[in-house]
Amino acid sequence: MPEMTSYPDGTFAWVDLATTDHAGAKQFYQSLFGWGANDLPVGEGATYTMFTLRGENVAAVSQLSEELRSQGVPPHWSSYVSVADVDQVASKAQELGATLLVEPMDVFAEGRMAFLQDPAGASVGLWQPKNHIGAQLVNEPNSLCWNELATRDIAAGRDFYCQLFGWKAEAQETELGPYTVFKNGEAFAGGMLQMTEDWGDIPSHWMVYFAVDDCDAAAERIRELGGAIPVAPTDIPDVGRFAVAADPQGGPFTVMHMAT
Repeated sequence: MPEMTSYPDGTFAWVDLATTDHAGAKQFYQSLFGWGANDLPVGEGATYTMFTLRGENVAAVSQLSEELRSQGVPPHWSSYVSVADVDQVASKAQELGATLLVEPMDVFAEGRMAFLQDPAGASVGLWQPKNHIGAQLVNEPNSLCWNELATRDIAAGRDFYCQLFGWKAEAQETELGPYTVFKNGEAFAGGMLQMTEDWGDIPSHWMVYFAVDDCDAAAERIRELGGAIPVAPTDIPDVGRFAVAADPQGGPFTVMHMAT
């Protein structure tokens, strides 16, 4: 199984959830994915819960701050790209038109992070690893398997991320419409799709995908646990079967069974 001990620069390495109900979200994801949970105090009564699979870190959850809630920020998953120098990449991102939402800061002895908003409005994290490399398991059932940018401006997204991380963009035509694959060297880094009017007022965002053994069974389980399935299980020829979900607090994510 894909166990990770380090990540190349420019690779998505971590995801975490900020939610309005820490305990409720924790129970939901443990029930859905069979994750363990380790609660870590992070100051001022706050807790950062590490989700684990076979004892290895795979994701995390924390309470959405009152400041962000007062600004109308909903529950959401965040994706983090591993970089060797957070300060340098954050500075370059600003030069490329990004807004720095969280200045580079140390996270205890675990690493150094920053958070930015790209020119089209999607937010993404930067992670410079120290003790915490990111997810220790990926690309297997019940772990992170993909990160996808849904954006209002494909050209701006392509130019920004390719310049920031050195990614290459490959445009593809699929049965579900145009799709862009980002590559970091020869490895897949993520995907990108164009948002249309059908998306309503949903802002540009990075979506997290978790692998599952059975997409339809996972979708049914999500409903049983109080979540929702805004996009029913759908096949992507030669890729797999996916469903877009929302947890009981409204946090969006996607489950996917990858074709073998």
